[in-house]
Amino acid sequence: MVMIGKNYAKRKIKKSLAEKIFVLLNTVFLSFLCLITIYPIFYIVVYSLNEGMDSLKGGLFLWPREFTWFNYEYVLGNGIVQRAYIITIARTLLGTILGLTVTGIAAYGYSFRNLPYRKFLTGVALVPMLFNGGLIPYYIQLNRLHLVDTFWVFVIPSAFNIWNMFVMMKFFMGIPESLRESALIDGAGEMNIFLRIIIPLSKPVIAAIGLFVAVSHWNDWYSGAFYINSNKLMPLQTYLQKLFSSDSLSMLAGNNQIVAEAAIRQSQTSTMTIMSVKMAAVMIGTLPILCVYPFLQKHFVKGMLVGSVKG
Repeated sequence: MVMIGKNYAKRKIKKSLAEKIFVLLNTVFLSFLCLITIYPIFYIVVYSLNEGMDSLKGGLFLWPREFTWFNYEYVLGNGIVQRAYIITIARTLLGTILGLTVTGIAAYGYSFRNLPYRKFLTGVALVPMLFNGGLIPYYIQLNRLHLVDTFWVFVIPSAFNIWNMFVMMKFFMGIPESLRESALIDGAGEMNIFLRIIIPLSKPVIAAIGLFVAVSHWNDWYSGAFYINSNKLMPLQTYLQKLFSSDSLSMLAGNNQIVAEAAIRQSQTSTMTIMSVKMAAVMIGTLPILCVYPFLQKHFVKGMLVGSVKG
């Protein structure tokens, strides 16, 4: 009987020819899809690590032909880029913390099923999510609030996001209400319940929303282009956008000591091109936020699934 059971299990697990062909084709297709997705980024890395004038010859596919770090030294040695990096990092960190705090508190309040006028307040929240006044009224509002051409224009207007609030609210409503009632009986206040019970149980959705907010801050070039006039407050992505719209290295011109020393040491200024510098600038602006995804991937997937299903 045991031998018969083993033989039956082997026959049951054994895949048919059609299944094997499907698995093979599926693996080939997904591998090809992965390759064409990753290769553009890989090509940018190869181009940025190659000497500028040599890159104009073409034929760069898998590795640099004339390897050099000078493109990155030239970009990172520029004072405007360094300052733009600081502005972008500061707005991303502060904006993410403030956005999660304000949106999370609002979502916690909306998650109360016995909240007075809950349906009316939900409707009030939905209107600005679906409609807006347009660019000019929005600019006038920011100007009257004295936010234009200040660092706070990056942080305060985006501190509250209605869509993120609804996602967090759905997750909070999935937490057993008996936990909150037990804490209230023990004398805990709402803020204490929110910080000690709700937040520890909501790490997946906080990680997911936090990643969304951080990526939106890091990739935002629009605010710096329209609401900032001073180069001292220009974020990195706005600077890269202006660099890519330029056909010369004037955006990177400056008397930076690091750049001067690198040019003297390697004598590569004459062989550098605007395209090689642009490629290096793209990698400098992209790699930091890409490195965040692997650490939050598990919480990100779980938070989006649970936050969108529960409620």
